[in-house]
Amino acid sequence: MSKYAKYVDLVKQTTEYAKRMKRLSNRIFGEVVRPTNPKSMKVVKLFSEEPVHLRREVYAYYPRHIETGKLMMKLRYYGLYRDEHTDFKEEMDRMRALRGKPKHIRKSKAEREKEGKAKE
Repeated sequence: MSKYAKYVDLVKQTTEYAKRMKRLSNRIFGEVVRPTNPKSMKVVKLFSEEPVHLRREVYAYYPRHIETGKLMMKLRYYGLYRDEHTDFKEEMDRMRALRGKPKHIRKSKAEREKEGKAKE
């Protein structure tokens, strides 16, 4: 008979030594040390699970917005996708330019200094 079989038979016995060995074994392997009721086992199960914020299905829930947006812009450029909002904005910019009021583009400090020196 193997040593493991002897250990299994020893654990099945109800001696104090067998109980202590069973508790030690449970503690080593991360199981519940003493027998508990089902209500307490639910708590044990909750604490043994991976935390919610580390689960992939939780933190990677939303789709990849940046890549999807770039793909849609490329499809719009090829004419395979119509973005009505962007079309409207471009049309408004075009109409402003036709009226002689193009969109004001803010210049950097370096560009403003160049213009100031050029005027002098």
